[in-house]
Amino acid sequence: MSPPGLSARNIGFSYRGRLVLSDASLSLSAGELVCLLGVNGAGKSTLLKIMLGLLAPDTGVVALDGAPFSGWRRRDVARRVAYVPQAHMASFPYTVMQVAMMGRLPNRGFMKAPGRADIECVRHMLARLGIASLSERAYTEISGGERQLTLIARALAQEARLLVMDEPLSGLDYGNQVRLLARLEALVEDGYGVLMTTHDPNQPLSGCQRVAMLAGGKVSADGRPDEVLTPDAIEGLYGVRVDLLRTAEGKGIAFRPMFPQ
Repeated sequence: MSPPGLSARNIGFSYRGRLVLSDASLSLSAGELVCLLGVNGAGKSTLLKIMLGLLAPDTGVVALDGAPFSGWRRRDVARRVAYVPQAHMASFPYTVMQVAMMGRLPNRGFMKAPGRADIECVRHMLARLGIASLSERAYTEISGGERQLTLIARALAQEARLLVMDEPLSGLDYGNQVRLLARLEALVEDGYGVLMTTHDPNQPLSGCQRVAMLAGGKVSADGRPDEVLTPDAIEGLYGVRVDLLRTAEGKGIAFRPMFPQ
């Protein structure tokens, strides 16, 4: 029996004859921030899509709250697990409020207009993320960091407690990365579970409860950051020798590449 939360066990998946995942396992529970590291093309996005039920694995099982996905209605999954893609530019100039309101569809259905409860929910989520003042701004006219927060507001509006994010910090400047990570950490403190992919080993050093590494189609490591994020592990994953800079108390804070002299 799988524990409460979202879990993928022994996942295998091939695409056009190429093996992408082989016996990969990963889980997410409420109250934890999990970072999934891997090089480009390692299969991070594929594993997320399988865990969301958007792709069917060739082998293995994905379970939600202990029950295989096959026993869940898609609408009920959406009320428990929300997907946050990389920030994108919408084709039409929807307002921030309209984009976030799309998260209410699993709760109100496609044919019903938003009610008072829907509007209050979305306004609350925008305020929670500090972007209430942008509600009437066009999504196409705000910054990348603000677009990412809008997509998170859309996910929160689903009232799901588990958030799966595909490289949410990609393309953001350093300031927006720091601010977004702080928002995610605050959500975790409130009992949300967050799984995010990244290819930057520095990002999980602050705030993550767990770090997993995806290499060779498998989750090769999964544990606390201080256990998983070692110079040897980073060299094995990325092929670059690094040194881990530490505080006076011994806490790792950043990796520094070690180039040959």
